[in-house]
Amino acid sequence: MSRLLARFATAVVLGVAGTAAVDVRPPLSRAPGTHVVTGNRGLTAGVAWRRHASILIGVVSVVAVCSWLAAQSVFTLTEIRAEHIATFVPSQSPRAAAPTIAAPSGSAAVEQTTPGTKPAATLVTSFDGLGAGFTGPQGMVGLRNPSDNSLAVGPNHIVQTVNSRMAIFTKQGKQFGTTGRALYGPVPTNNVFKGFGGQCEARNNGDAVVRYDQIADRWLIVMPIFARGPARPDQPGLWKGGNAAYVSPPGRLGQPGPAAPLSQPSPAPAEASPQSAQPPRAGGAAQRGEDAPQGPYSICYAVSTGPDPFGAYYRYEFLRPLFPDYPRPAIWPDGYYVATSTGDNRISEKIATEKHACVVERAKMLAGEPASEQCLVIENVNFLNNADIDGKSLPPAGAPNVIMAAGGTQLENVFEADSVDVWQLHVDWKRSANTHVTGPQKVRVAPYHYLCDGQLSNCVPQPGTDRRLDSQGDKIMARPVYRRIGDQESVVAVHSVNTAAGGGGVRWYELRVDRQRNVTLHQQGTYAPDRFFRWMASPAMDRAGNIAIGYSFGGAPNFAGQRFAGRLAGDPPGVLTLRETVLVEGESAQDAMRWEDYTQTAMDPNDDCTIWYVGDYLKKGVGTYSTKIGAFRLPGCGT
Repeated sequence: MSRLLARFATAVVLGVAGTAAVDVRPPLSRAPGTHVVTGNRGLTAGVAWRRHASILIGVVSVVAVCSWLAAQSVFTLTEIRAEHIATFVPSQSPRAAAPTIAAPSGSAAVEQTTPGTKPAATLVTSFDGLGAGFTGPQGMVGLRNPSDNSLAVGPNHIVQTVNSRMAIFTKQGKQFGTTGRALYGPVPTNNVFKGFGGQCEARNNGDAVVRYDQIADRWLIVMPIFARGPARPDQPGLWKGGNAAYVSPPGRLGQPGPAAPLSQPSPAPAEASPQSAQPPRAGGAAQRGEDAPQGPYSICYAVSTGPDPFGAYYRYEFLRPLFPDYPRPAIWPDGYYVATSTGDNRISEKIATEKHACVVERAKMLAGEPASEQCLVIENVNFLNNADIDGKSLPPAGAPNVIMAAGGTQLENVFEADSVDVWQLHVDWKRSANTHVTGPQKVRVAPYHYLCDGQLSNCVPQPGTDRRLDSQGDKIMARPVYRRIGDQESVVAVHSVNTAAGGGGVRWYELRVDRQRNVTLHQQGTYAPDRFFRWMASPAMDRAGNIAIGYSFGGAPNFAGQRFAGRLAGDPPGVLTLRETVLVEGESAQDAMRWEDYTQTAMDPNDDCTIWYVGDYLKKGVGTYSTKIGAFRLPGCGT
């Protein structure tokens, strides 16, 4: 606690002194993309404060600040989620110097330095989702930064989650004549757990993710709980790294119980005004662990009974001893695979990071039966992402799920690698002792350097301000996608890297899985057709084997916006051959370092050709983000 007091107070004093803009983050409990000091890397809004902050900042001032904050109950000496509390230091403080961006030897060999020349993907439709300017049946809401954008598309609806809110939109087709009309929202994401009880109903939380299970025609909503619940006799004990699978205790007796319809909050009154764009100050339900530091964390699942998102849902809560940050759900025949992370600060002298490879019992959840969750803890690796099925062609029966992570270790100041890590997770629902993960397999790729040394970095420049945007360059981004076409099994993955021109590029891979489940590199490229920044991408592969990638685009004189590129299945390897499509151009600069944290693609289940994508941008004169949802179709698919 004393370490937290000193660290927090020092950050406050530094901010007041105009040294850096910071948010609050305690030791061993950082979520991705915050502004604070993290582990050995020690970045404070991109400033290496261990290099620049003087220990001579008066002890008296530190003590005074801490005493005043404690007296005012501004914060608790427990874990505090930065995107759920207000920023304590004005964001107008001077920013860090521009980063040095250099690419390692050998990386330029796979850079695509000219744009594609084939016709661009067709932008079928686009509309604004949750964010600044959005008004839905439940009115308006000020959203927290970052957006944590997630998107899922069903036969007739589009569901979006942004941080701690959700909305449902029409999709043109048999049921609706137009796309993008808001039918529901903005509402707290935990609204789907209304009447369920427990932590899932009691606490709303960000980092929620939505998927459409096109194999079963069901919606899946996953929401982590970042506050410890009350201590209970059945809570799980300590989880440690190794190849032993832990079974998460159910959070609710007799779960899931009867399926419950999606709760319908009252429409907003006509005179309702938007809420403040700033999140509430500390003391609300969003804080982690403040009222029961010895209790468990929870992760919540809602699975619909059919393709209508307004229909009934089976709800589940599972207890975790480790903080369940950054959940990345993926659909696989034998389970819903959900990777999470304890945090980014060092766990101990020997353990830099702690990631969780978890899976829940999909078949029983679809049937509304009692289900279980199993987790393995993998230490000293980057953020895990599970392969998520595109289309309805399934992997061979019993095939393990593929997990990926970028090489290197940001907390060890290892920002470069020439491989990506691959694991394979096999789950046994009858005997958890047989559940195991194999790997990591080092799949050799062209050398790369994390864009701006990784996450929490003042990286992408914006016009008219010295505020730069975060890159999240240390991780494979959501979603690595699995696609089976005949006997061909592919996994497509992306991450953000430094380019030879001093900008940011999208490094992408297509891996192949053979009959013996060996994973090998099939093709790779870095999309960097100019000196600007393309980063924080999300890929997809349509039924024809065409690859598409949506991403943020920016770099002065361009405000950050969203673009889309792709290639056809028969094109030369390593090249995105289609001309770039602009989904939306940015119109203003964002005065916060964190940008999105992730974007997301989603395949349309109706034709398996249309690729949906969502990302952030800022409208002119508006200080907070809007989101743009678009649908693209690549040439040749479906014709």
